[in-house]
Amino acid sequence: MFPTGFVWGAATSAYQIEGSLSADGRGRSIWDTFCGQDGRIVGGDNADTAIDHYNRYRDDVKLMADLGLTAYRFSVSWPRIQPDGSGAYNAQGLDFYKRLVDELLSYGIDPWLTLYHWDLPQPLEDAGGWPSRDTSKRFADFAATVHAELSDRVRHWSTVNEPWCSAFLGYASGEHAPGRREPAAALRAAHHLNLAHGLAVQAMRAQNADSQIGGCVNVYPVTPATGSEADQDAARRIDGLQNRFFLDALLKGAYPEDVLADLGHLSDMEFIQDGDLATISAPLDMLLINYYSRFTVSGAPGGAASAAAAPTDSGSPWIGSEHVGFVNGGRPVTSMGWEVDDSGLYEILRRIADEYPRVPLYISENGAAYDDEIGEDGSVHDPERLAYIEAHLRTCHAAIESGIPLQGYFAWSLMDNFEWAWGYGKRFGLVYVDYETQARTLKSSALWYADAIRHGGLLGRAQ
Repeated sequence: MFPTGFVWGAATSAYQIEGSLSADGRGRSIWDTFCGQDGRIVGGDNADTAIDHYNRYRDDVKLMADLGLTAYRFSVSWPRIQPDGSGAYNAQGLDFYKRLVDELLSYGIDPWLTLYHWDLPQPLEDAGGWPSRDTSKRFADFAATVHAELSDRVRHWSTVNEPWCSAFLGYASGEHAPGRREPAAALRAAHHLNLAHGLAVQAMRAQNADSQIGGCVNVYPVTPATGSEADQDAARRIDGLQNRFFLDALLKGAYPEDVLADLGHLSDMEFIQDGDLATISAPLDMLLINYYSRFTVSGAPGGAASAAAAPTDSGSPWIGSEHVGFVNGGRPVTSMGWEVDDSGLYEILRRIADEYPRVPLYISENGAAYDDEIGEDGSVHDPERLAYIEAHLRTCHAAIESGIPLQGYFAWSLMDNFEWAWGYGKRFGLVYVDYETQARTLKSSALWYADAIRHGGLLGRAQ
């Protein structure tokens, strides 16, 4: 049994589900541009329609209520609310989120709002994007606008979702929008994304002290493939860039010295100005943790094949450590090629609880992609995903029992959707979506999760 008040949720992001990319004054985002470029998205897919949540949100909220969710984590679209990335906001775009929040509250579902999930307005990219310090300031203004309009109804706020992805997949490997391969620019982007978080926290705190505000990081335990010195160093490097660069900044107010040394050939770090890290590390009400898998790495000469290759041609996101290879540690993998390892979740939670200032923790994303199909009887059985979620929830329970301040869990994702550079070829949802008809079907994992929520724990299982 989980503690009373434990948050049972599911998560989505605006660009992956909304569609209606030109409706009601929405501006253009970097992902709109990226999807229009040949070879960027598997199958040439785009998010023009996605799963049509913009028009079907009432039905989707009813579905959440049927599952018994106590909370729903979603993001707002920056170009829908502020088409140019600065200046006056678009009332029609903001009204959509007001309607969505009201609908959630009418069913007793707590809205958890993420301000940025990767859809930067294209005009801001044209002006330099995240490598430009000014983008951090524009984000703080945007955060203040949305917060002023919705903080009377939304209590839980997160700033930037997975800044590692925006910085290093967007500006180093080019796998994500805007598709640039500029390692030095990626490093600046990483800092400015952290700074955007801090400036947004300041702006929101000044408006409503009752808001619960957090940052959101994607973290991985990192294991060396062998005990060799090269593999040990590889693990240190990847842990530093993936985990400590963001956790240390948010929770300790400093960047790891070894990581800065690893990256010294790229920059003299002049973009880190006096006072930045104090701004970035302002006290948080919560830390949101996205967890999917473990990394096993090798520093052997020549590297090793990646355990989960990028969907399209791209460079390396591991600036300063491009020689590091990612190997399979011998565990089962999802259709993304990601290893299934719930023990890694406990490991990362224990580490954060022990090595950083104490703050309430939430699993804000956790899930798995598998090749789901509708059966002849119209049902969707996904036993692998069900087992994945059950194992990770049991790990969450063990973490709570051991004293880790874990207070909630959000499954990724509520529904199948547009999976970024993978297009529609990867399904993470608890709910199956027929992309031609937009029909929604609860998978076995959704029925099991609803059963767990009803019980307040892992006592029963839907068949």
